[in-house]
Amino acid sequence: MSLRLRSIVAAAAATMIAVAVLGSAIDVLVARHLRSELDHSLRARAVEVAQLAASAPALLTTPGSLDSPVGATQSIVEVVDSRDRIVARSLSLGGRVLPGSLAHDAIRGGRARFTSVDFGDQKLRVYIAPLASLSGRASGGGVIVGASTSSLGDTIRAVHALTLLAAVGAAVIGAAAIWLLMRGALRPLVRLDRAAAEIERTGDARRRLPDPKRADEVGRLATTLNAMLGSLERAREAERRFVADASHELRTPLTALRGNVEYLARHGSTPALVADLQADAARLARLADDLLALSREEAAAAPDEDVRLDELAEAFAADDVDVTGEPVTVRGDRAALDRALTNLVENARRHGAGRIAIAVRGRGGLAELTVEDEGPGIPASEREQVFERFYGTGSGLGLAIVRATAERHGGRARAEGSRVTVELVRKASESSSDPAREESKKGPS
Repeated sequence: MSLRLRSIVAAAAATMIAVAVLGSAIDVLVARHLRSELDHSLRARAVEVAQLAASAPALLTTPGSLDSPVGATQSIVEVVDSRDRIVARSLSLGGRVLPGSLAHDAIRGGRARFTSVDFGDQKLRVYIAPLASLSGRASGGGVIVGASTSSLGDTIRAVHALTLLAAVGAAVIGAAAIWLLMRGALRPLVRLDRAAAEIERTGDARRRLPDPKRADEVGRLATTLNAMLGSLERAREAERRFVADASHELRTPLTALRGNVEYLARHGSTPALVADLQADAARLARLADDLLALSREEAAAAPDEDVRLDELAEAFAADDVDVTGEPVTVRGDRAALDRALTNLVENARRHGAGRIAIAVRGRGGLAELTVEDEGPGIPASEREQVFERFYGTGSGLGLAIVRATAERHGGRARAEGSRVTVELVRKASESSSDPAREESKKGPS
């Protein structure tokens, strides 16, 4: 079943059930009220007959004196003496007689009661009450007042039918409303589905889904999906540039290597030729290693190892490298961080000047690893591009690997002049006990 059909069926069923439950409750209340009204009328009529028997017993036998309607129904009245013998009866009984012994319990026990009896093809609601022992033939007897329940049953059946019709009608109206609502709500989704299927068929990430021009969930979904397509397009374009740049970088050493091999085949080996071959092979190996390292760095999982950055930096101390810092621990990948620091030092040696300084320090929840040389530094216009793949000389991947490593560790890499800084997330337990943070919490004394 489609979403639209499921919604329509669910709405219709829920509406029908709700109306049926409400109708059933109303039905019970109406039936109870009608029965209560009928019982009240029967009791009131019995009281009238009892008053008549006490005040004017001679009128009981007068034709028509006991005939009066109970609600919309003609009442049936029968008065008996203390021996259950009929003293008077309403004309509405005609030639019929109420079932015997109805008043027996009321006369003997002195208590009134309601009951229901079959009277021909009718169902009667009957009220039986004892009469006071005064004067007259009915003294000490009882009065029986009854009325047909057919009109009450007709009313209840009408309520039943009305409830059923209301439930069906409400279900139809609810289903129609949901159909109209879903029709308008799903129309843009259908267009989005068709456009997405076309993009999937063509594989063209440059295409976009149609804008439904709505501020609801459908509009936000289209905006999110288009943003995702834009991200995929940028990723695909970056992949194309990466492949093109890698091909270009590989072509130069391969061309030189091929020329040297051809020269070797024709003229034999010379020390200079062997040195060129070794340099070309080393350059290819270094480029392949960098490509593999960058690929692994971008696909690797989050690091889960405790690494002391100050100890990692101490291993790089040399004649041209000064190391300073404080104990700082991060959750990281020691091998990846070591490779990133190696790339920074090699980059400073290749493109910088003078001595190289490595500094490690903690700043709140961050750990900063800085490599700085005495050279002119990176121009402000190139501070972002230097971290892109194949930017600059050499393999062009050293700083790209540094940035990928920093981002995998939840940090970032930035360049300022001749200084390159890698910010990493400091270990939580260590950053919470940072003396500088504790002093800042205390405030001035």
